[in-house]
Amino acid sequence: MKKFMAMLKKIENEHPPPTKLLDLAGQLCQELQSSSPSLEMLVDAMMKCKNNRDFLTNIHVVRACVSVHIHKGQHDAACRLLEHCKAQEKEELVQLWHEVHYRRVMEERQSDVLTSLQRFRCRKRNPPPPSLCPEGLKNRNYSEEVRQHLFRFAAEVTANPNKKQREELARATNLQPAQVYNWFANYRRRQKS
Repeated sequence: MKKFMAMLKKIENEHPPPTKLLDLAGQLCQELQSSSPSLEMLVDAMMKCKNNRDFLTNIHVVRACVSVHIHKGQHDAACRLLEHCKAQEKEELVQLWHEVHYRRVMEERQSDVLTSLQRFRCRKRNPPPPSLCPEGLKNRNYSEEVRQHLFRFAAEVTANPNKKQREELARATNLQPAQVYNWFANYRRRQKS
């Protein structure tokens, strides 16, 4: 830690900071995760540095910064940090985004855990920004063309296709046979109600 702080002071105005310093920062953040005061001191030093954006290319540093912000109850700051960080591990950044919002809801509810439904609702209300999900969130609905094809088959042929018909529909719609099976099961369930 002392070695890192000395290096940080020495090269404070260098842009970009040496790779050795960035790697050491990531290594320290990984090691200090359980020890909060030391981690807070490390994060504060990195974020006060002029080149703080360069440190946010390392996922371990990002995780440590988010952890410190959550610990301090600074959820908005954690979200801003995630929106602007340049780490390549997008899936992990999305997980951190959700974790920040889970923690916020847990604090509001004064609870230690959330049910799976509460977590689902939290994710729906707080989708990750485009900087974390440039391709957008995955849509679990089928395209209009696929749905129309399946509806037409259900209306004109049968709402309970056999295995061979499901396989043909799967090829025609570019779905898996299990997806076709589930679509028709859900369709029949909706028709009953």
